[in-house]
Amino acid sequence: MFTKIELKKGVNLYIRQTEQFKTITMSFRWTAELDEKHAANRTVLSNVMQDSNADYPKQSDLRKAMDELYGSVFYMDSGKRGNSHILSLNMECVNDEYLTTDGVFDEVLKMISTVLFRPNVKDGRFDETIVNREKRSVIERIRSVYDDKGRYAQKRMLELMRPDHPASISSNGTEKDVEQITAESLMETYEKMLAEDAVDIYVVGDIQQEELVEKIRSMFNFADRAISTKQFELPPVETKESQQVFEKQDMKQGKLQVGFNTPITFFHPDFPKMQVMNGVLGGFAHSKLFMNVREKESMAYTINSIYSANYGILYVMAGIDAQLEEKAVKMIQEQLSAIKEGDVTDMEVEQTVALLANSIRSAFDSARGQIELFDQYKQLDEDFNAGKLIAEWNAVSIEDIQQMASSIQLELIYLLSGREA
Repeated sequence: MFTKIELKKGVNLYIRQTEQFKTITMSFRWTAELDEKHAANRTVLSNVMQDSNADYPKQSDLRKAMDELYGSVFYMDSGKRGNSHILSLNMECVNDEYLTTDGVFDEVLKMISTVLFRPNVKDGRFDETIVNREKRSVIERIRSVYDDKGRYAQKRMLELMRPDHPASISSNGTEKDVEQITAESLMETYEKMLAEDAVDIYVVGDIQQEELVEKIRSMFNFADRAISTKQFELPPVETKESQQVFEKQDMKQGKLQVGFNTPITFFHPDFPKMQVMNGVLGGFAHSKLFMNVREKESMAYTINSIYSANYGILYVMAGIDAQLEEKAVKMIQEQLSAIKEGDVTDMEVEQTVALLANSIRSAFDSARGQIELFDQYKQLDEDFNAGKLIAEWNAVSIEDIQQMASSIQLELIYLLSGREA
């Protein structure tokens, strides 16, 4: 799918040469161990670096420069996967081949180099005004979770199931950690990122590979760095005794979260089987949860299940009337029990595999989707392609699905509602 070139130890370039798009899409990714304090610093850093740089010290200057490069798109972002925090710089530009002038791609590469190596720094530190503004922006992002009751319920479920664990650590850090960031601490984070993080560079488009490699080598001369080969992998967590937690807020609809633990993680050989099981349980509109709990019994406004493979967690999310909590939980458990007993039709399996395959194929419709997909699955297989994964899904039997359902164990029933519980 991608051709890998090792530029330095811990610094890899992945190229997908394709005529599928009229654009060239790039993504530079820095990966480090996840913890709340570093996550806060790295998220604010991504905002500050996106704001301006030495050549374009004002946000408006940078936006104007991007517009002059035929509307090239530039943004930075941060997120997490497993026990790792990922900071990314993303750029997309029109391929020179489709323009009347040459050199746009080279100018875009120069822009990326400037963003990375010539940030908006005065006297060895980032601009205090910009830092404080971006700190406020990240704090607002953290606080926004509390206004979205569904996201808040999910956050609380993960905190209760996996306290002080990567599963419950926000990729934005905590509000307290963001408040403590200074222009000096942000410079330390920036220097550490450039010197120590694993670096993955992705390029998708109709490009000449040899020429591109030379340009990347000369313009982005990262030093060698020591990198763990299993930076995203976490050991399975033993199932804890199940608990019920009820919390109250000023709201109308109840938010139910039912959390299960499973030893089948992303790196487990049975990972594709668990993906299919989750699809049959609640991953799609034909699933047992959707058809029985929502459609047949009208017990939930919304309901679905999510398999968080990196953390060995499978959870059901439902919007319900709070007084129906016991009935809803019982019905959820009944659907899972039915799967454990083999009450699964060939049609349910076929529909699930078809929808999983479609989700993979649709990712190939965009260069960004191809990068995201490969960046995740290369941890399993650097020769990954969609056909391999689809073949594994097609090989899943009803007996496999039974086995996967039997591996998950209830850990938490959490209800956020507007009533006393």
